[in-house]
Amino acid sequence: MKTDRLIGILSVLLQQEKITAPELAEKFEVSRRTINRDIEALCRAGIPICTIQGAGGGIRIMEGYRMDRTLLTSKDMQMILAGLRSLDSVSGSRYYGQLMEKLKPGAANFVSGRDSILIDLSSWYKESLAPKISLIQDAAEERKLLTFQYYAPGGDSIRRIEPYYLIFKWSSWYVWGWCLKREDFRMFKLNRMECLKKTEETFVPRQIPMPDLSNERIFPANIRVKALFESDAKWRLVEEFGPYCFQEQKDGRLLFEMDYSDEDSLLGWLLTFGEKAEVLEPDTVRERLLKTAERIAAIYRKENNVNKER
Repeated sequence: MKTDRLIGILSVLLQQEKITAPELAEKFEVSRRTINRDIEALCRAGIPICTIQGAGGGIRIMEGYRMDRTLLTSKDMQMILAGLRSLDSVSGSRYYGQLMEKLKPGAANFVSGRDSILIDLSSWYKESLAPKISLIQDAAEERKLLTFQYYAPGGDSIRRIEPYYLIFKWSSWYVWGWCLKREDFRMFKLNRMECLKKTEETFVPRQIPMPDLSNERIFPANIRVKALFESDAKWRLVEEFGPYCFQEQKDGRLLFEMDYSDEDSLLGWLLTFGEKAEVLEPDTVRERLLKTAERIAAIYRKENNVNKER
């Protein structure tokens, strides 16, 4: 990827007084012509790079330019490398690891030998996610439309989108793009996408707003839930909402109050606690829980009766 390569070239120039285009081409496994274009791009970005022809020549940052060559300190570089490792955890390849190795050479203290941060962005669905992430990256870079079948609470549908951003948030991967069906920007969860294909149809990039990823925007809270939880559910409440989301009662139970955005999701979450949760408010959720419990009980009673008859 060009951006990654530009960062790599800049890091080399920060570490070395001079390097030749063939050396850079060999290091980054591209042609000399590509390196020349990259140098021009860095110059346009405001980095004063000069090239000297002939014997003893090469590429270097212009003398007299006051650039802090400790820009990428050991601590800074550890953060960059941690990020690159995290991308490899879902890329399905060693691309970012190889780039990481190219960034490392240089001064002895450029990167410490201790990697204290490990980030794994993969999930139980790594085998299916990695190809999707790679395909979406290619489509966004090549400005090609994506088509896929999407499974949503409102039903299944075929979507065609202009992909712009891959997003990792709320422990899941999403793609942000212009949906031709809805004629608006939408965010789609990768785990709900099937039959993902990159078409040959290109698109002209739009003026795209940065996606608002705040919880309030994506999950507008409009349901105030009040419930009592048994004390042994405390760890889950703390993990999901923090240690101040409940008040401990005299009988040891935990009074929990929180704003929720979707009644179906709330119902599903409460059911995972079984008999360890009692909803006090709102009444609509109490009623739905009661009816759900009755239907579940009816299923198991029916199965028990069938088994007894056998």
